[in-house]
Amino acid sequence: MASNRKYCAICAWRANCQKKFSVSTDATGQVHCPDYSRDLAIKEKDIDEALKKDQNA
Repeated sequence: MASNRKYCAICAWRANCQKKFSVSTDATGQVHCPDYSRDLAIKEKDIDEALKKDQNA
């Protein structure tokens, strides 16, 4: 299930994206961007740890 997450912060194009954080999102914050492709350098455990940290903050 974690591999289905789509967030600007884990997109491979985030550094050069002109639409960053301005594309439409659903209730869970996932982006609906035709240019989205996941950055494979970011591992699932890193995403899970970051989400847990944000929830505890």
